[in-house]
Amino acid sequence: MNKKLTNLLLLGVLSLTALLSPLSFAAEDDLYDFLWLDPDKKVYVLQNKVYEKQGSVYINVGFIKNNTSDFQSTTGAHLSAGYYFSEEWAIEACYNQYNNSDNDAVKNVRNVVGLTPFIRKPNKSYGASIVWSPFYGKINTFNKIIYLDWSFGLGVGQIQTESNSETVSNAARADVFNDETYTAIKTKTALRIHISEMFHVNIEYQRDNYRAPGPKVGGNASTKWRNNSDAILSLGISF
Repeated sequence: MNKKLTNLLLLGVLSLTALLSPLSFAAEDDLYDFLWLDPDKKVYVLQNKVYEKQGSVYINVGFIKNNTSDFQSTTGAHLSAGYYFSEEWAIEACYNQYNNSDNDAVKNVRNVVGLTPFIRKPNKSYGASIVWSPFYGKINTFNKIIYLDWSFGLGVGQIQTESNSETVSNAARADVFNDETYTAIKTKTALRIHISEMFHVNIEYQRDNYRAPGPKVGGNASTKWRNNSDAILSLGISF
């Protein structure tokens, strides 16, 4: 009996060991999967660019929504063209044409108070910028990979406006808008969404910073930094 009991116990131990062995190896593998990386190490994941920009020329045509004046509804058309002389750096020229109309705010001031507020309307702007594109990436949306480039721009240009600064403070005079031209420092940031190797969509915020006078009071007007801000949605082509 003792011998049979010993044999049964030995058989049981061997069977239990055989059953637990795969679980032991699986547990070690799982532990290895989680703990193989040294926590003191830094790992940088690299990916090849699908849409390379170096040596490419691009043209963007789009729609402008201007966000500057409290008294105007301003939209416009945008045209820009550029050349990437490296993967991150480009030169770009742009032209914006605006269309202005009085909004409800200026109509209410005229109807309720009987006065016209100081208004400066943008007519057109143009200039050249250096563009830096340091960021690129991709997102997966509805099982479709979308590739992105994020850029920043800095340049110089001119903005042509018209304002009633000469007459707005004199209620005895008819309201007259005079043409103005100012040199501007151009800044921008843009997100390029690649549709294909040739086509892309641009979502852009552009700003012209310039020094201009306010309304004349007693023959004098204070000059200070002002801005013209545009949100631009455009369709582009690269070749």
